[in-house]
Amino acid sequence: MKELALITGFTGQVGSQLADYLIENTDIDVIGMMRWQEPMDNIYHLTQRINQKDRIEIAYADLNDYSSLYSLVEKKRPKYIFHLAAQSFPRTSFDIPIETLQTNIIGTANLLESIRNLRTDSYDPIIHVCSSSEVYGRAKVGESLSEDTKFHGASPYSISKIGTDYLGQFYGEAYGMRTFITRMGTHTGPRRSDVFFESTVAKQIALIEAGFQEPKIKVGNLSSVRTFQDARDAVRAYYLLSQASAEGKVPCGEAFNIAGEEAFKLPEVIDMLLSYSIRDDIEVETDSDRMRPIDADYQMFDNTKIRSFIDWQPEIKTEDMFLDLLNHWRNEIKSGRIPLNR
Repeated sequence: MKELALITGFTGQVGSQLADYLIENTDIDVIGMMRWQEPMDNIYHLTQRINQKDRIEIAYADLNDYSSLYSLVEKKRPKYIFHLAAQSFPRTSFDIPIETLQTNIIGTANLLESIRNLRTDSYDPIIHVCSSSEVYGRAKVGESLSEDTKFHGASPYSISKIGTDYLGQFYGEAYGMRTFITRMGTHTGPRRSDVFFESTVAKQIALIEAGFQEPKIKVGNLSSVRTFQDARDAVRAYYLLSQASAEGKVPCGEAFNIAGEEAFKLPEVIDMLLSYSIRDDIEVETDSDRMRPIDADYQMFDNTKIRSFIDWQPEIKTEDMFLDLLNHWRNEIKSGRIPLNR
């Protein structure tokens, strides 16, 4: 019988790239969970396979509807469940805090409860709960963040992910469910949503090059220092952790940092992206509307733990990652999909 993987958040950057990875590198078939009205931009390249049910299919469900989750898991009984769905933009969480908390905490609880109520001796899936490096919040400058670093919520989003993180740990420890939790640092590359810093910079450069925006890039806080890694590297870590968990090598409820290993000041990221542009007259302008009330100003991570469980390290060069991101937006605009100037 074919092994199945359920991916919540399938239409997002990471979910769609995880689907690509599983189809291209494993024999696992994919069920992509989505709400019926979600944008399809990141999965158009998969629609022919979806239509033909060639190793991938769509299932409609919602994290805030327990019955839809229960029915989906009961019907499909996937061996692997990669829970990536979330309200994932920290800045937006200040405007919609209740929806963020509801979706990310209660939605995760709905999923884990449905699985718990369906578990039997013959059905005991591997469950990946995607947390975030934002759980660490405002870290001290120079501090290397390990899995034991104290949580410090710096936005409604980070607080919601602290709840998500604890739920993953709790269901593993209390009920013996085979959960593992990942706290991924800032990730990017092709398909990165345009509301995130490096992606909005790349998008604006592409808009300027195509004549749709005056040669000014609008940005928010530039004082942060962050690591960046390619999401395509991260999904490989997700898969390897799922296999280690299936082999009994990962204790239930274990948490792992997954992050790039080179820190960048945000102006350095802008300079790198501008160096790839065909324009040499682009200015950078601070936009107060892009500021957060509180920000995670420093994030540098310790990947020691994950490397003790799986053979993994980031492989895609930072320069290639950012160039691929810029080319993604160039291709979107060339194809007539003009993004919002936001």
